[in-house]
Amino acid sequence: MVLFFVKYPPLKGRILLYHNIKSGIFAALAKSMKKFKERWGIKYNYQLVVIFIVFAVTGSTSAYLSKPVLAWMGLSKDTISIWLYYPLYIILIFPIYQVLLVTFGFISGEFKFFWAFEKKMLRSIGLGFLFRA
Repeated sequence: MVLFFVKYPPLKGRILLYHNIKSGIFAALAKSMKKFKERWGIKYNYQLVVIFIVFAVTGSTSAYLSKPVLAWMGLSKDTISIWLYYPLYIILIFPIYQVLLVTFGFISGEFKFFWAFEKKMLRSIGLGFLFRA
């Protein structure tokens, strides 16, 4: 903890306590960001911010687009059971997410990162055969 002695007239003589940036939540956040940068081979902080934004936008967009796709296929809560509708909705999010992740990665200028991430993700679920030459 860092102590600051204030000379500002209304607060003159009072001691204010501030958390040191090397401890607490900021330190944990900085440590996590450093680990992400090392693991993903990222050089600059702005790349990390762009990557996180792409993940957020992709997830939201894929969830948003799944309902119209189900409606286009003629499936709605009224035509089929809710017990079937929501699993289909969740399953449909996955392929839409994969396509959008690479697309938004390309638009953001981080295609190389997202293409490698995509291949690694698909290999981990057993779909690596899609990328064999």
